[in-house]
Amino acid sequence: MVMEMPELSIDTTTTALVVIDLQKGIAAQPARPYPAPDVIKNAAKLVNAFRKNGMPVFLVHVVSTPGTALAVTSDESFPRAGALPPDWSEFVPEIAPVPADIVIAKKQWGAFYGTDLELQLRRRRMDTIVLCGISTDMGVESTARFAYEYGFQQIFAEDAMTSRSDEQHNAAVKFIFRRIGRVRKTGEILRALPRGPDA
Repeated sequence: MVMEMPELSIDTTTTALVVIDLQKGIAAQPARPYPAPDVIKNAAKLVNAFRKNGMPVFLVHVVSTPGTALAVTSDESFPRAGALPPDWSEFVPEIAPVPADIVIAKKQWGAFYGTDLELQLRRRRMDTIVLCGISTDMGVESTARFAYEYGFQQIFAEDAMTSRSDEQHNAAVKFIFRRIGRVRKTGEILRALPRGPDA
């Protein structure tokens, strides 16, 4: 039985968009269940709609280097093929920052720890965030967990995020996001915005 979700309502005066790690070095990697180009396309629709409505857009990217990365002992690690390309941290062109956007640089998975993301949201009196990006169960989920504990309302653009596998993406959506916010498709979020559908 599929439970019907209530129609989405978004307050344009208190809602911000937070886009996680849609940068060239990460978007170039294989992704599932949605290919990165599809995720970027949906995220760009959200970015454009938020900009048109005068709503804050936070663009988050990783600027970590081998020298500043967390040095933890773990069973698995991310392979690093030497030095990163010079444009590895640059945002994909579809969501390139404009002067009104707020750019957040981070050195770990989540966008809150070690950054001023919370401060910038509070100063703009934002109490709700729409989250999207790569990857669902790492950057997005880590950010979402912090946001939940800080008391933010959350809306997850499920088809504007993706991961390394279907299992990783679906686990985050099913077992975490539905318990700490509302999971919706990009189209549903756009329809809840005054100037969304034509974005």
